Amino acid sequence: MKIGLIGLAGAGKSTLLRLLTQGQAGGPGKARIGAAPVPDARVDGLSRLYKPKRTVYAQMEATELPDLQLEGAGGAGAAARALAEALRSIDCLVHVVRAFAAPHVPHPLGEPDPWRDVQAVYEELVLMDWTLVETRLERLAEARKKGLRHDEEIRLFERIRPELEAGRPMRALEFTSDEEALLKPYSFVTTKPLVLAVNVDEEQLRAGEYPGRDRIHEWAQERRIPVVELAAQIEAEIEELPPEERADFLQDLGLAEPGIARLARSAYQALDLISFFTVGSDEVRAWTVRRGATAREAAGVIHSDMERGFIRAEVADYADLLREGSLHALKEKGLLRVEGKDYLVQDGEVIHFRFNV
Repeated sequence: MKIGLIGLAGAGKSTLLRLLTQGQAGGPGKARIGAAPVPDARVDGLSRLYKPKRTVYAQMEATELPDLQLEGAGGAGAAARALAEALRSIDCLVHVVRAFAAPHVPHPLGEPDPWRDVQAVYEELVLMDWTLVETRLERLAEARKKGLRHDEEIRLFERIRPELEAGRPMRALEFTSDEEALLKPYSFVTTKPLVLAVNVDEEQLRAGEYPGRDRIHEWAQERRIPVVELAAQIEAEIEELPPEERADFLQDLGLAEPGIARLARSAYQALDLISFFTVGSDEVRAWTVRRGATAREAAGVIHSDMERGFIRAEVADYADLLREGSLHALKEKGLLRVEGKDYLVQDGEVIHFRFNV
């Protein structure tokens, strides 16, 4: 799954990308990409229990997208085309919103105003989709003049157009399976899940307040958009400290964990992803599947041979395993379930697959 950091220039996207990818993102130039682990206390607990040679968290791919240009019709020229192209492969958008004041980092719209920026970027994303709909309708009208009929597609786009004009994103609309098939060739921005990442300074972080905070939270709650508040610059400085000193600095800021960890999990959840775990002395690992995946599909995430030769899944609850200390103890107490290929995997389950190829 791929998340894209989008926003205005100077919002802190580069710093957030470095934090998300633990400094592993590519260099400047084209859109920078890196693997972003999803912190998970359950993985930590299982690692303490098994003391494996390797611990692997769930992973997402994070990309820093080109700066968004607020000049109408999806931006201006080459910048708009670069952004549109980069957005095609993105599954979830993280809008990085600047709340911090820093005179040495100019804001493209003057003074930082997070509420204004949330509204402006949201409207620009809707406008990008509206422009795509308008362009397609013009081309369909030209095709009709030549005797080519696309009546269903025209009706669909004519239904979508006023919704976008009213500021409603496409993810808020309902489509039939036939309509979804017609939309599939197009890369609409507002069909993608959205997370707001408000980038604050140390003073705002300690106070739990910044300009427009209440309005942003109310607006986002109405639209079911997660809001994560973090201080990227402070977290970047903490990241440079020895690991044993980081917890004290976070505690001093009133944080139980880095904001970047909450951001990774929010994006993961916005994509409707869940984790299941495999455990052993060699490796404790979190695997990612879509919510609603079957046991057989989950086995295929590990290896195609497991899916092809699936026999059964031995399933345990994470909390039960931590309490009892081993899968053998769970089996003796009747807490290790045997499930078939159509069983729907639940978030946080520990699974051992039996297969034969």
